[in-house]
Amino acid sequence: MQTKIPCVMMRGGTSSGPFFLARDLPDDIALRDEILIAAMGSPHEYQVDGIGGATPFTSKVAIISRSTRPGIDVDYLFAQVLVNERYVDTKPNCGNMLGAVGPFAIEQGLVPAQAGETTVRIFNVNTRAEVDAIVETPNGVVTYAGTTAIDGVPGTAAPVRLNFRSAIGSVTGKLLPTGRPIDVIDGVEVSCVDVAMPMVLIPAEQVGKTGHEGANELDADVALLARMEAIRRQAGELMGLGDVSKSVVPKIGLMARPAKGGTISSRYFVPYACHKAHAVTGAVCVAAACATPGTIAQRLSGLPDTSPQGVVEIEHPSGSIAIDLNVELGGDHPVIHRAALIRTARRLFEGNVLIPEHVMAEA
Repeated sequence: MQTKIPCVMMRGGTSSGPFFLARDLPDDIALRDEILIAAMGSPHEYQVDGIGGATPFTSKVAIISRSTRPGIDVDYLFAQVLVNERYVDTKPNCGNMLGAVGPFAIEQGLVPAQAGETTVRIFNVNTRAEVDAIVETPNGVVTYAGTTAIDGVPGTAAPVRLNFRSAIGSVTGKLLPTGRPIDVIDGVEVSCVDVAMPMVLIPAEQVGKTGHEGANELDADVALLARMEAIRRQAGELMGLGDVSKSVVPKIGLMARPAKGGTISSRYFVPYACHKAHAVTGAVCVAAACATPGTIAQRLSGLPDTSPQGVVEIEHPSGSIAIDLNVELGGDHPVIHRAALIRTARRLFEGNVLIPEHVMAEA
């Protein structure tokens, strides 16, 4: 007999994956990870024996529970299930999947809906960031229909407004994990920044690129990917993360001056492939880096570090993503007053995912 586990497939921003209530999964982490691997169909390049989408952007899982933390409604644990490896990474956060946490929490009865709009206060377990998600709830019911469009997603939908309230030092505990705005690794200047997501920011010109290439073109450059991975692994050591060869953290951002009237151009790697658009947490990190004195991003964007900075527009392969930024990151006590953006979400299907008998028996 296969084991039935309730789940809801959600699209959040430019990502999608199953959402589980924590109470429906085992407390034992090893067993939980085996269940997630089996559910998604890893390791297999097509994830043909599971419900994963065979890309890093569609092999993601959200685990939600009612929170006992003061001032917080729900806890959100994000899990990246690697497509071709038998591994579940819970170090990073995913801001796109985060866009669906609020609607899911309301519809699962974890947060009562209000008339008009409902604010869901979310604690990200991975990075300990606090985020407010403002969800459209006309007549006390979640709606997914609307006129908001985001680059990388077809059509329009109801907006979900996200405001990151505490995101500095999400994994390392420091805005600049190495203590410096610039480090040199293998002859390349980099900035190691940790806001919402630890990132290694690399000037595109220093690795022979313009920073305006499409994702497929960058993915096809095997030598570039190998060079950036070598830099990423060394940066992981410098950032205090140890051996990151089997982790998707830190991420890589290939930075360039804007080409289409934005603030900066970013190519976000996850980290072994270029994102077709841009991760939300990565966008928050890049925007914050633009306001951090001396970083690669600040140098390329020319953004003043005076608060408030206003809208920071990050150009990516599918268009752009905008962050409404109000931060003070130039002193000894960096502060985020506001780092807000808009995503959309949709409930795709609901039911049970079936876990093969042998997985449960072996676990």
